[in-house]
Amino acid sequence: MASFRFFPLFLIYISSFLSLCFAGDPFVYYDWEVHYKNISPLGVPTQVIAINNQFPGPLVNVTTNNNVVVNVTNSLDEELLITWNGIQHRRNSWQDGVLGTNCPIPPNWNWTYQFQVKDQIGSFFYFPSLNFQRASGGYGGIIVNNRDVIAVPFAKPDGDITIFIGDWYNQNHTDLRKTLNGGKDLGMPHGVLINGKGPYQYNRTFVPDGIEHETFNVEPGKTYRLRVHNVGISTSLNFRIQNHLIALAETEGTYTMQQNFTNLDIHVGQSYSFLVTMDQNASTDYYVVASARFVNETIWRRVTGVAILHYSNSKGKASGPLPEGPNDVFDKTFSLNQARSIRTNVSAGAARPNPQGSFKYGEINVTDVYVLKNKPPVMIQGKRRTTLSGISYVNPDTPLRLADWYNVKGKYTLDFPNEPLTGAPRLGTSVINGTYRGFIEIILQNNDTTVQTYHMDGYAFFVAGMDFGEWTNNSRGTYNKWDGVARCTVQVFPDAWTAVLVSLDNVGFWNLRTQNLDSWYLGQEVYVKVINPEANNKTELPKPDNALYCGALKNKQQPPHTPKLQRHKPGKNSGSSLADGRSKILWTLMMLLFAVISISG
Repeated sequence: MASFRFFPLFLIYISSFLSLCFAGDPFVYYDWEVHYKNISPLGVPTQVIAINNQFPGPLVNVTTNNNVVVNVTNSLDEELLITWNGIQHRRNSWQDGVLGTNCPIPPNWNWTYQFQVKDQIGSFFYFPSLNFQRASGGYGGIIVNNRDVIAVPFAKPDGDITIFIGDWYNQNHTDLRKTLNGGKDLGMPHGVLINGKGPYQYNRTFVPDGIEHETFNVEPGKTYRLRVHNVGISTSLNFRIQNHLIALAETEGTYTMQQNFTNLDIHVGQSYSFLVTMDQNASTDYYVVASARFVNETIWRRVTGVAILHYSNSKGKASGPLPEGPNDVFDKTFSLNQARSIRTNVSAGAARPNPQGSFKYGEINVTDVYVLKNKPPVMIQGKRRTTLSGISYVNPDTPLRLADWYNVKGKYTLDFPNEPLTGAPRLGTSVINGTYRGFIEIILQNNDTTVQTYHMDGYAFFVAGMDFGEWTNNSRGTYNKWDGVARCTVQVFPDAWTAVLVSLDNVGFWNLRTQNLDSWYLGQEVYVKVINPEANNKTELPKPDNALYCGALKNKQQPPHTPKLQRHKPGKNSGSSLADGRSKILWTLMMLLFAVISISG
């Protein structure tokens, strides 16, 4: 009887112990090796950057509030950083993976990222941020799921498919880098890849034999969520599926008003979620197309990505001409109006509160205005460079945030101008002085001849307006401050402007850059410094224990070691959560329970 009297009490002990062990937000672990791999996506042997032998890399599939731990081993022959495109790193720019905040991971070293996907949902991707490496791969998808308590404004899809589209050169990133360093343009890409594979042979003139293409297998009548990311270098792409409507549902963490498109322009660095119902007959397979925009089609015709949508009951292969995309090479009005039509679903909940539910953008007082103007490349000190507002950014040898932490002087100047410089363009490490809890208006003025897309780390900015011509104060009269979309990457058309509003509530140093890889590499970026004058760990996490050191602080660097943050080492091709640890503890507790019962009996 003693054992039975003890049993309820012991269960209480078990319950209390488990509550203590597993309180708080779960951890999800990944273990990656970044290395070179030789493949031939367009029929020509090419060296790509793979992760755990995968190109594209492994999918990071997590839920809001998860703590993500990614142990990265750099097996390249050059330095490496991974940046998490669209993940906001609340209070934690130390994990941003760009040179303004992190020293690079040397070859044959490992470094462990740890960050929380806090208060955001949706479709994002990661990629290497240094040395033009994204041109060779190293990218992969990030899915941030809603917690169960948060309603989703559409029925749960029957499947989830991640799709990467992007322009591709047969040269690797080191050769492309040499071209840019030599003062030349990259020229026309050799093709467009879909999930790292070349085009389906829809035309033997444009597509030779032996090219491996991507196939998406689906079931008739079911609805799938397609998460599409443009991970290319500089080419805007039009995405479409033959005979199928694509219903836009989400972009970079914001639920949108659901509307059907036959095609949508996806610019470099942008991510979209579509709901696609397999409602066609299965007489044949269907083409999935990603084609270049705003180019002379007669020259660029072979630069088209083509994959296959295959119904399980399909009766034959896809054939015939590709579905037509927009035909407005010299008139970008269609694309601009399409972008303007993308609106936030203001009635939907999300992982973070709907901004228009707690405050209205039109009622907030703007505390600062920055007009950032880019132009075609210019020569500065004998080198071909790109600029923002007349300044071509130069990375210092010591990351900005690390220099601040250790009070290293002279690594940057806090004097980025509100208006573009009127004199000769110059090199510099000039930083925007952002006011903590300020509300800034940024006007992105594109005076180049190609579409540029801009991204801000650490934030989702509110897209208030865009139009052709030169922005003026009167342009504010065209802003949409109610249901414009909040996102982290926005396009700016040639000879046009885009205005965004940003609430500076995330402390740190945050990179504001063009996503066009060639323009970014040549200097078209700036950092925004957002510091709480009252130092505390509530608004910014402290420097991580495993921080790398370089530049003026290189003497602080210790030999490579296993970081304290790495508490679990899962298999290389997948992430794992606390499930393994829970199982072990439960097994131990059960053994203890049996032992106690035996002794009591």
